[in-house]
Amino acid sequence: MKSGEKGFTFVELLVAMVIMVTIGGAGAAATFQVLKGAERGNSYMSAVRQVENAGHWISRDALMSESIQTDNLTPPNFLILNWVERDYVNQDIRHSATYFFQDVSGNTGKLMRRHWSSAGANELVLVAEKIYYNPAQPEQSSRANYAAPVLTVKLTSIIKDKIESKEYKIVHRPGM
Repeated sequence: MKSGEKGFTFVELLVAMVIMVTIGGAGAAATFQVLKGAERGNSYMSAVRQVENAGHWISRDALMSESIQTDNLTPPNFLILNWVERDYVNQDIRHSATYFFQDVSGNTGKLMRRHWSSAGANELVLVAEKIYYNPAQPEQSSRANYAAPVLTVKLTSIIKDKIESKEYKIVHRPGM
């Protein structure tokens, strides 16, 4: 620029625009990576939560159970637990919790719990979603096996491309 003139030259404006476009592109790429990473993390955490929730429900019922049935169940039944609750006036209340799969599509479905009691309970609860269940592939599939006194339950959740598996070993209560 000559002295006394005000403004920028075309070259200076071009250099400034190239710098701004480069910084903007880098910022957009970084933002995209952060959002993509957060989405992957959310899928993984959702899979973990599904497995842990199912493990909690099954463990709670199994610790109270007096009988556990895992063999010779007709699909979609997965696990049947029975126990007796004794109240203060020595009246037995019988309970049964049946875990089964519902809406299985592409080998993933909802794990449901039906609780019945002789006191009148008849409840159906969604325990977990996106649980992998394929009886044709028992090693990869969610499964339950009872070898007294230990109930072993393997649960696998698949959400998008994230897989979470966890195995629970629940020791049956003494004297049963």
